[in-house]
Amino acid sequence: MTKARCLTEFAGLAPLRSTQLPRTSKSFMNPPELDEPLATLPGVGPTLAAAAKKIGIETLGDLIFHFPSRHEDFTSQKQIGELKLGEEATVRCMVQKVALQRTRRRSLRLVKAMVKDETGYMEAVWYNQDYLAGQLTAGDELLLRGTYEGAGGSIYKVRSHEVLAKRGSGPDASEGLQGGAVPRDAGGLTPVAGLHTTGFVPIYPTTEKISVKRLRGWLGRVRPLAARLADPLPSALRAELMLPLRPDAITAMHFPRSAQDFRTAEGRLIFEELYLMQVGLLSHRQRFRKKRQGMALREVGGLTKDFVRSLPFKLTDDQFRVCEEISTDLRGEAPMQRLLQGDVGSGKTVVAVYAMLRAVEDGRQAALMAPTEVLAEQHYYSLEQMLGTLGVRVAFMSSRLKTAERKALLHALAAGEIDIAVGTHALIQKDVTFRQLAVVVVDEQHRFGVRQRDELADKATRKGVTPHVLHMTATPIPRTLALTLYGDLDVSTISSLPAGRQRIRTWLVPEVKRSGAYGFIREQLDAGRQCFVVCPLIEESEALEAKAVESEAERLAGSEFAGYRVAVLHGQMPSRAKQETMGRFAAGEVQVLVTTTVIEVGVDVPNATVMLVEEADRFGLAQLHQLRGRVGRGEHESCCLLFGDPKTDSGEQRLSAMTTTADGFALADIDLEIRGEGQLFGARQSGLPDLRLARLARDQEVLKLAREKAFELVETDPELKRPENALLRDEVERVFGDSIEWLRRA
Repeated sequence: MTKARCLTEFAGLAPLRSTQLPRTSKSFMNPPELDEPLATLPGVGPTLAAAAKKIGIETLGDLIFHFPSRHEDFTSQKQIGELKLGEEATVRCMVQKVALQRTRRRSLRLVKAMVKDETGYMEAVWYNQDYLAGQLTAGDELLLRGTYEGAGGSIYKVRSHEVLAKRGSGPDASEGLQGGAVPRDAGGLTPVAGLHTTGFVPIYPTTEKISVKRLRGWLGRVRPLAARLADPLPSALRAELMLPLRPDAITAMHFPRSAQDFRTAEGRLIFEELYLMQVGLLSHRQRFRKKRQGMALREVGGLTKDFVRSLPFKLTDDQFRVCEEISTDLRGEAPMQRLLQGDVGSGKTVVAVYAMLRAVEDGRQAALMAPTEVLAEQHYYSLEQMLGTLGVRVAFMSSRLKTAERKALLHALAAGEIDIAVGTHALIQKDVTFRQLAVVVVDEQHRFGVRQRDELADKATRKGVTPHVLHMTATPIPRTLALTLYGDLDVSTISSLPAGRQRIRTWLVPEVKRSGAYGFIREQLDAGRQCFVVCPLIEESEALEAKAVESEAERLAGSEFAGYRVAVLHGQMPSRAKQETMGRFAAGEVQVLVTTTVIEVGVDVPNATVMLVEEADRFGLAQLHQLRGRVGRGEHESCCLLFGDPKTDSGEQRLSAMTTTADGFALADIDLEIRGEGQLFGARQSGLPDLRLARLARDQEVLKLAREKAFELVETDPELKRPENALLRDEVERVFGDSIEWLRRA
């Protein structure tokens, strides 16, 4: 990150006078005008206010933090006599006369003005701006930005202009240009001269009804408010990192004196954005650990050791390391809050079983919660297979249980007669009680609502003692994103794949080769293998998606796969029907399963060797990688066929990445670069605000620095109660808003 000098006049701010910023307690608070509606500005009526709302501007504060996407360098200012042919420059001049000129082309009209300064005359020309002929009059003083072409007698093509003074009104134009006395409007906010034609001119994201010029004008008027902003960063931290003050940085974001000013300002605000987020996450993690008492488990016992010895393979180095990290957490008195991420087929389930057995051998219980019954049942069968000879009692909490069966299961859970319970959200229903739940594993945790995960932890809490929680995801997350999305969790990563795992060949199949692809699949089916066919993603309606699946299955059964056993699977089917279909596919009774992304995770059919994805360009990289991971799970060579005709550059990039990259973590980094941050955090789901300036793919080093400094602060002042951290605490609360409660729960 660029270090900068802390100068009073950074970004061109005039030195602050005591009359501008009186030294009272209110000096260190944000001005209340920030919360005033945009309509406070003169000329902003309901129509413009509604248009501004669409780009996130509702208050004067929103306007100040609506940063430009870039700047145009208009620093070259010349007199008329100094202009050279083809040169773009800003010229200050006076109007002599104005005329509207029509041309032979109906679509082209010219406004021409003869202008002068002390060095000479020239003709300024505007295209299709007829209204200017009635607005400009002789004697007006202007700033013009444009290109001097000289053809036909010194013609200057105007790109933008500003009226510094109308004939006979206002102060001297030179004062206005230098930032001196400029008439105040009725709202008490001062217009600024030279916004559109001099210096580094900001270019903002806009809407159809709000021009860039209008936005510049609004920003120029609220510039005095920016100078009164409080700075949330502790002064010691600013001095250590040589960061400019926040008011100066925000002013320089809009109106920098130089390109370096802008870079310095942007660096300061990117750090601030990431630092606030990390302080919020880490301080609430500290609060959670302070308020929650965990169950300290004993050292690894015979049951866990027997399990590891019974495995038909040796743990990878990554698996062994993560098991050690989890064991360290389980021995502590603070409840574990750890995220385990690993690529498809990396062996996360074995690690999860290891964690749960640590609770069982200590005389306590464990639970594994999955987002769907399909995935939960897969986990149940896997646990039964892995633990069948060890005497561990495993139960599946299914919605298909009959009343008597459910009642018996609930009694066994409460009595401690069940060691590990597996299920979906059924595990957190009110009538479910555990005798002593010590470890909870939440699989594909991003698919759960925050409240559901919290309810499970609260349900298990007894006399203030909370179980350890291991969150798992098979969707690899870039390290920088993990620090942001899950900054309040400890993160463990399994990067390597177990020995013998098959590499999946991936091809993008053009339409002209579709029939050949079907022929290849039939060869696989004739050899005894099986195939998934995933239909296009239809975001508007699950019902439409289900209909598309059924229609495609019927078509395939009557054409390309006539004579083969074809079945359908989608989210609109009853749970029992879904389970039966998956059971038939797993048993080999179904050869071709036409489905939606309901099989994206958790489905393990070693005999399936072909994954066909229709209109693959509609899917994200993470989804495509997950779908691909449903094959290649057995001894047979497997492949993924992507059908699609991408219409966008990002679509082409995604499919190209799929055919050249098998590493899920590498794909995650590529995905982050292609998509950018956008609304990465899913507002209410994750509880985190979207980033205004920071870009995780670009600002990795800044994020690491922000987290390091946040750790140092939270270690010494976890509640941010020290006086020097009061502004920081207030700003974290303001930025995170109603996300604070989520952060406390997460």
